Amino acid sequence: MSNRNSVNKICVVIPCYNVAYVLDDILTQLKCEPVDVVVIDDGSTDTTSETAFKYKVKVIRNNRNLGKGASLRRGFDYALSQGYGTVIAMDGDGQHLPLDIVNFLKVESLSPEADIIVGNRMRHPTGMPRIRRLTNIIMSGLISRICGQSIPDTQNGFRLIRARLLGKLKLTSNKFEIETEVIIKAAAFGARVISIPIASVYKNHSSRINPFLDAFRFIRFILPYISFSVKSPNPGAPLYLSPPFTVQAGGRLGN
Repeated sequence: MSNRNSVNKICVVIPCYNVAYVLDDILTQLKCEPVDVVVIDDGSTDTTSETAFKYKVKVIRNNRNLGKGASLRRGFDYALSQGYGTVIAMDGDGQHLPLDIVNFLKVESLSPEADIIVGNRMRHPTGMPRIRRLTNIIMSGLISRICGQSIPDTQNGFRLIRARLLGKLKLTSNKFEIETEVIIKAAAFGARVISIPIASVYKNHSSRINPFLDAFRFIRFILPYISFSVKSPNPGAPLYLSPPFTVQAGGRLGN
C-alpha cells in the first residue's frame, strides 16, 4: 500500500472480468509496490471480487458486464475523487506484469513534462497474435498522425496518466476504444506522451477483443478525427519524447 500523501499518491486501476484464476498473483505482486489498488469487477460470474477482497483493496462492482471502457471510467472517477495524483491503468488478465510499474514510476519522476506514459509492446512483440500486431501498427500509425506525435502502441492498456490531465478528459467510451479516446482527447489538450517498453504475456491467455466488432468501434470512433490534426503547443518541436535513459521491460531501469 502507498504511504505517499496528496498529489504524490498513486492508484492502480484494474478492470476485471472473470479473472479470479490470475488475480491472486497480480495482487500479491502489487503488495510490494508503493501504490493503492482499485479493482473494478465488470459483472464477473466467478470469484473475482472475493479474490480482491482478500487483499483489502478497494473493489467496485458493476451489476452487469458493461465493458472495459465503462469500468476504467468508474475507476478513474474513484481515483480522482480520492485525490490521487497519479493513476496507472493495467489489465487484470495477467498480460501486464506488476514488475513493470517501477519503470513507469521512475520515468514519471524523471520526466515531469510527460502527462501520459504508455507501455510499448511493439519493440519486442513476441507472442502477440499476427492479426493483432498488424491492426495495432495500422491503428497506432493513424492515431499518431492525428495526435502529431509518435505513439507506437496506442492500443496498450498499461499506462500512467497524471491526474492533472485525467481530470480534464470527458471520457464516454464503454468498450476497448477507451484506449484511443484517452490518447486523442489528451493530445487535444497538448498532452505529452512518452512510450516505454514493457513485457507482455500472451501464453495461455485468450483475448476478449473481437477483431471485427472492436475494429468497427475503433473506426466509428476515429472517423470524426480523420480530418483533424492536433497541433503542437510548441510549433517546430516534436511532442514525442525519448527518455534520456534506457528502460527495460520487467522492472529494470538502465542508464
